[in-house]
Amino acid sequence: MMVLGVTSKKFTSSQRTLPDKPLTNPAKQEIIMKPRFITLVCLLLFALVADAQYYFRGEVKDAAGVGLALVRIRVHSSNSFYQSGSTGGFGLPSAKVSDTVSFFLHGYDEKTVVLSSNEFNTVELKPSSAISNPKRKLISVTKDKVQERNSFGIANGETYSEQIENSFNYAAEYPSVGFALNVDKASYSNIRRFINMKSAVPKDAVRIEEMLNYFPQRYKAPELGKEFYTESQLTDCPWNPMDRLLFLQLHARKINYDSLPPSNFVFLVDVSGSMDLPNRLPLLQTALRMMVQNLRAIDTMAIMVYGGTVGTVLQPTGGNEKEKIMKVIDSLAAGGDTPGEAAIRQAYRLAQSQFIKGGNNRVILATDGDFNVGESSEEALMQLITQKQQTGIYLTCLGVGMGNYKDSKLEVLAKKGNGNFAYLDNIPEAEKVLVKELMQTLYVVVDDAYLNASFNARQIKKYRLIGFDNRKDVLADSASILEGGEIGTGHIVTAVFEVEMNSPYNTEEELATAELGYQTVNTKEKQTETYRLTNNYKSLYTVDSNYRFSAAVAMFGLMLKQSPYLKVYSWESLINLLNTCVNSNDYWQQEMLQLVIKAKEIYKPVKERRRWFTKKKKAKEEIILF
Repeated sequence: MMVLGVTSKKFTSSQRTLPDKPLTNPAKQEIIMKPRFITLVCLLLFALVADAQYYFRGEVKDAAGVGLALVRIRVHSSNSFYQSGSTGGFGLPSAKVSDTVSFFLHGYDEKTVVLSSNEFNTVELKPSSAISNPKRKLISVTKDKVQERNSFGIANGETYSEQIENSFNYAAEYPSVGFALNVDKASYSNIRRFINMKSAVPKDAVRIEEMLNYFPQRYKAPELGKEFYTESQLTDCPWNPMDRLLFLQLHARKINYDSLPPSNFVFLVDVSGSMDLPNRLPLLQTALRMMVQNLRAIDTMAIMVYGGTVGTVLQPTGGNEKEKIMKVIDSLAAGGDTPGEAAIRQAYRLAQSQFIKGGNNRVILATDGDFNVGESSEEALMQLITQKQQTGIYLTCLGVGMGNYKDSKLEVLAKKGNGNFAYLDNIPEAEKVLVKELMQTLYVVVDDAYLNASFNARQIKKYRLIGFDNRKDVLADSASILEGGEIGTGHIVTAVFEVEMNSPYNTEEELATAELGYQTVNTKEKQTETYRLTNNYKSLYTVDSNYRFSAAVAMFGLMLKQSPYLKVYSWESLINLLNTCVNSNDYWQQEMLQLVIKAKEIYKPVKERRRWFTKKKKAKEEIILF
């Protein structure tokens, strides 16, 4: 509980002693001045205490009886402001035996009550309509345009949010498009899992912006005092020779490792029966062991588990006690049902009890997403996380598993919980997310980041945002709004537009302007920056290889989605493009080339695939006979 009371001792005239005669010696005068100064300070303190001789104790809770931290509290008589503690407790000084007090917390209705100093006060805040009826979150939106609402199929056994692919807009009619920025990368590693299993990828599992996020690129630092470095590039479109691709890259400020704030991590690990497979709980244990090696003494880590019951197996423990943490990780075992909703509530409560003001406070949920006890619908989970995000605690979701993997639920949780989302399909991926890219994954530099691009109709006839496709149910909800995302330290966001140019066009005139909006993590002040996207056209095979590789990634995603916007394409043309830009020293780029080669065989027409398998089988039989 935050203690804000003041105690003091009253001084009487008999306790204040002054000399009988004036002293003229400077040293003696100093002796006189000291007690006079002390007396003055004591009188001022007495005056302050006289104004605050009463004390209001109590707690502020939500409707479920859970304490609410960091509630802003105003005492009306003195116009003084305070905050509730980590469990919702408060202590308020006042000059009155009873006083009018107001309570404020983002996401809750303001409440004004009269508190009494003679009793323990309990104040309940009710969620505002933003929490009780949370608005769905758009990833992108074209101003004034009514969106299409077609649908795709759902993969058997696994759930994916149905998406609506962004279409072309005429710049003269709809010049502006806005989209949320984030650091999610789950889609690519999930795609890799399907292809390595020699299976076609569900169309709704393909999120091109996450595929672009996945690959490390050459980092360029922003100017001093800036949060982002930005650059744009116009080049050819490999799947439509009549169009161009317009790239916009944003490089987020990188925080020095030694300057990172202390972290309060609460890992919430699914140990239910569905996690009892090598690519689930054992994989998560390996990932956690690797991450623990990077914990600092100033960081704390707690582990909660849910499977049958919910419990804390590791109380908040300093990063210097690695052996203790490792023993708990090694002891985890799977079994039981999946009470995900109750577990999430308790994990936030534990993180809130250890809340570090100005620190990195985060719940990390590791699961296959198969909640089967308590509230399990996406709607109910969205309402729960919308409420919890008000605490200032971020949420990271680590997905694992196959067959019953619930991508749609984890995507909702991550996007509503001011957090991010990754999918772990193997040990190298676990190392990439929680070791090599730990800072990008878990340390945020800006919140609520979005970008609004406005196209110059004199230069651009039509444009289409690639990726950032909205969920079908979000577009169907008339109350949906565009909300920004969270960007991690040193992360590079790549946005791609397919554009049809007007002909002729003026090379001196800008193609578009982009307005970047975000709020700083500590001050929560809203900031905007504006950039000009110029016509700096270079052909696809002379442009920087990073942009050529990004074009190949986007093309790969469109082919997996079987997008109707592909005009001229083939697996051979994609492989040829990759061969011109894949860095031989980059493991992840090399891996994608091999993945595309595997996908080519999976997506061959049925007749061609049968001929290939027959030929391969015949060659194998000949080798055996030989």
